[in-house]
Amino acid sequence: MALRYAGGSVPETDAWSLEKHVESCADCAARVSAAVRAGAAGPVLAAVRSDLLSSLGHRPAPVVATAVAGSRLGRWARLWWAVGPALRGSWVVAVVLVVGGAFGLAHGAGFRGAGSLLLAVSPVLPLAGVAVSYGRHADPLFEITAATPSGGLRLLLTRTAAVLAVCVPLLTAGGALLPRAAGGPGAAAWLLPGLALTLAALALGSFVGCRAAAATVGGGWLLAVTGPLLGGPDAGAGSGSGAAALAPYFSGSAAQGGWAAAALACAALLTLRRRSFDHLEPR
Repeated sequence: MALRYAGGSVPETDAWSLEKHVESCADCAARVSAAVRAGAAGPVLAAVRSDLLSSLGHRPAPVVATAVAGSRLGRWARLWWAVGPALRGSWVVAVVLVVGGAFGLAHGAGFRGAGSLLLAVSPVLPLAGVAVSYGRHADPLFEITAATPSGGLRLLLTRTAAVLAVCVPLLTAGGALLPRAAGGPGAAAWLLPGLALTLAALALGSFVGCRAAAATVGGGWLLAVTGPLLGGPDAGAGSGSGAAALAPYFSGSAAQGGWAAAALACAALLTLRRRSFDHLEPR
């Protein structure tokens, strides 16, 4: 790519990405500089540089390589900027409070259905992180970010991955440590539903924005699951009734296979709609 960039044959979007990358990567900057100097523009650039230095009465100094520590710091700074809104939102505190509340109900109040309640709400908790990860309401520089090569769906997927990296281990480990009804869904049964709902929110977000999409998908799930879970005739009987209410949503190869198919369908729709994230969200 450095050779094609020096020759002027790189597509405009790839050129933007390369120029952004070499701002903080000394190795690639050196490759691009060497390619340009070796090309047709090399003698012209060398002559301009020599004339400029001569006019200033300055003797050329040896090039000092960028420190490795600075380069690493730059990578961490870019990574933190990329995932920042996803990890700075109050939803992280909400996830911790939900898991802590489930432990309090199970071990403090003796409520045997706490594990079922946590399993029921686990698929929608990542949606809160998605809602605050991307869009004009989440990023003060959204208009600028959406216009850059690193913005759009690429940045949204980076922040969604950060959300899942927090939710998956925390919710799965929390569910595994809570009392579980015999024959009920396992602590990891929410993973495929959670992935499918997250992809559904992203796909719907390509039409209406991330915040509205997350609220719609999350609200639909809560109406479908927690209503039967909390309002059944045996809701207070313990974890057995909760496990029975959740079984159609989580247990069995048919349910999990359905969630896997839904996730693939949402991923395909998201791929088709990927260019929509290159534009500004509707207000």
